[in-house]
Amino acid sequence: MFNKVIEVKPLTNYQLAVLFLSGEKRLYDVKPLLNKWESFKALSQTDSLFQQVKVDQGGYGISWNDDIDLACDELYYFGVPI
Repeated sequence: MFNKVIEVKPLTNYQLAVLFLSGEKRLYDVKPLLNKWESFKALSQTDSLFQQVKVDQGGYGISWNDDIDLACDELYYFGVPI
């Protein structure tokens, strides 16, 4: 089963507030990925790119551009309930 995303809001300090189809909300910290994956470095190097996050069609993930995305289950299982 996928934990589909219906809304994502960028917060301060590279955190995301994610609302899932189930009604659950989770806080996901993107900071650890900035140094782990080369493509994610652009989020800290390009002004306002982090703020441009959007839910992918179907709710199976989120993305910033064609190179930077996260799957819905990553956000759910590694996000902290809020």
